[in-house]
Amino acid sequence: MRLFTILVFSLALLFGGQAPRVASINFYGLDHVKEDRVRKALGVEEGQTLPGSKSDLEERLEAVSGVVRANIEAVCCEAGGGVTLNIGIEEKGARHFELRDPPEGNDTLPETVMENYNRFLGALAEASRDGEAAEDLSEGHSLMQNRDVRTLQEVFLGYADLYAADLKRVLHNSADEYQRAAAACILGYASKKATVIPDLQYALTDPDDAVRTNAIRALTAIAVLASRRPSLGLRVQPTWFIEMLNSLLWSDRRQAARALVTLTESRDAGTLATLGERAMPSLVGIARSKHLDDAFPGFLLVGRICGISDKEIEDAWVKGDRETVIERALKPPKKQAE
Repeated sequence: MRLFTILVFSLALLFGGQAPRVASINFYGLDHVKEDRVRKALGVEEGQTLPGSKSDLEERLEAVSGVVRANIEAVCCEAGGGVTLNIGIEEKGARHFELRDPPEGNDTLPETVMENYNRFLGALAEASRDGEAAEDLSEGHSLMQNRDVRTLQEVFLGYADLYAADLKRVLHNSADEYQRAAAACILGYASKKATVIPDLQYALTDPDDAVRTNAIRALTAIAVLASRRPSLGLRVQPTWFIEMLNSLLWSDRRQAARALVTLTESRDAGTLATLGERAMPSLVGIARSKHLDDAFPGFLLVGRICGISDKEIEDAWVKGDRETVIERALKPPKKQAE
């Protein structure tokens, strides 16, 4: 059964046994291909019920001239009910975020580690449903405000050092993506952060999105610590986060943008220049998202690339004046007089 079909079934249970309504559609990756052509091929509009076949919809989109690949993610839930369809398009000739081939090893983590990770995921899901998802990243790893989740995370602090070799081996070699996701999560709790940064950055190109998500979260927390305590000499490279902004998956783009907000706080000129060169169209797409939580990180990064102060960026955001900043970013640079 396809993942999208499973998701539709789960959402149907959430919505009382009925297929949920599509509240909004977010297109991204479109540059030369017109949105109306993609909408026509999709055959789904806001207000209709969520279709059940992800693969069929993606095949329709990939038949559109100029489209190389398509990806659809359904995200629950909008205010007032319904889901968002995130429609990712990779056009012919567009930048491509390259993922590694899946590893084929048989490495696994100790049973006690996986048991705690499973409990952690269950507690985290429950805390999120209850609106208790606040977390503290100041020590270089996530510690949730929710007591049950935090207790399990504190166990990771011991596991990360005790099973460091196992965690790294699984992250690099295991054919089981669930094992790799657990390893990426727990490695972020290592007491010596510098020793796990290369492994977590390696995981940013893992073929499984859950592994990438856990690696992003771990590295973002380490970047927070690096900013707070420069004397530690921690350095999280922005390279793969920048490339991830061109991913076909909206979740990759959204999370990479959030990580880069932390990584560009110092406004390093080289990082901002690379960001503008490698991912400006993707950032503009994020900044124009209908969902404000998703849009703001991209909008902030666009403003920083233009050299606008964070206060000016935030003032424009509050006024609802996104396009002025975006249009400034899209203007071709002025030619210097010879």
